[in-house]
Amino acid sequence: SRNAELRLKKASGTRKVMVRAQGRKNDQIQFRFIDARRRGRKDADTLPKPQAALIALDPHTGEIKAMVGGSADIVSGAYEHTINMQAKGINIVGIALQGRYSGIVLGVHKSKAAQYKSPKDMKGWKIGVTAPGSSTNMMVSSLLAKDGLKPDAVSIIGVGATAGAVAAMRKGELDGMSNLDPVIARLEASGDMVTVVDTRTAKGMKDVYGGAYHAGCIYAPVEWVKKNPNTAQAVVNAMVRAVRWLQTARPDEVVATVPPEYYGDDPTLYKVALLKNTEGFSPDGLFSAEGAKNVFNVLNSFEPTVQAAKIDLAKTYDNSFAQKALKKTK
Repeated sequence: SRNAELRLKKASGTRKVMVRAQGRKNDQIQFRFIDARRRGRKDADTLPKPQAALIALDPHTGEIKAMVGGSADIVSGAYEHTINMQAKGINIVGIALQGRYSGIVLGVHKSKAAQYKSPKDMKGWKIGVTAPGSSTNMMVSSLLAKDGLKPDAVSIIGVGATAGAVAAMRKGELDGMSNLDPVIARLEASGDMVTVVDTRTAKGMKDVYGGAYHAGCIYAPVEWVKKNPNTAQAVVNAMVRAVRWLQTARPDEVVATVPPEYYGDDPTLYKVALLKNTEGFSPDGLFSAEGAKNVFNVLNSFEPTVQAAKIDLAKTYDNSFAQKALKKTK
């Protein structure tokens, strides 16, 4: 993991804010761009040089521990954590939506493809996920619940989201895998995996989650946001500029923006993966009541802590910062 220190200018000077950035830097949808530099903006709330930064989306849960422990102010992670943590009595709030599709793909090993007709056919299988308790794990649990099975009907194995995950599937060490690009793109290209559920598409999102959804987002403790509204606004301004730019940017422009280690030795495959995920990028950073409800419904189908709690979804996100940012980008 790595911590990204971003100095955000305020009217009263410069404030340091710790952004927890855990994750695999070469995951296709494990990041969103903060690109305050590329269009030459020099507003008081932009990032100082280097004005282009990356915040990784964390598929794990380490960023929550960092936030609760006080070593991180803001997290770029899964929106579902705002619900899970509220169920545990800890209030965090999403302030900018990065992804409206989860982008997760469930695939089965080519040797198992003929056996799979629905999630219940995975009973007893070894399923690879980025990490136990991650969003990729959550999707598997959700699919099993729809077929009347509990999460422990399969063996969940953490394989990460890099070359190790690809190797595990190719060697036949897994029966199935729930993961993200570029891992999925590599396995699809090689033919070692057959995709059975794909939430990079509107149809996949509808089938799995019911429609509108909240995936990656920027979130922070409610009290921190109240005490640091200008800093929070600065982060959201940068993120909204980034997601707006991604709506019109060509694949070549995106590849040119990121460091080479993000696309490795195969920029062509990276572009293929990018094109399969662009539909799922948030166009404006805004959350929706429907998206929040669908995430809750998924969690409530299998998560005991959420099932036992009374969740106020309106307190899990705040659109005021993104709305202000949008006024500045128009």
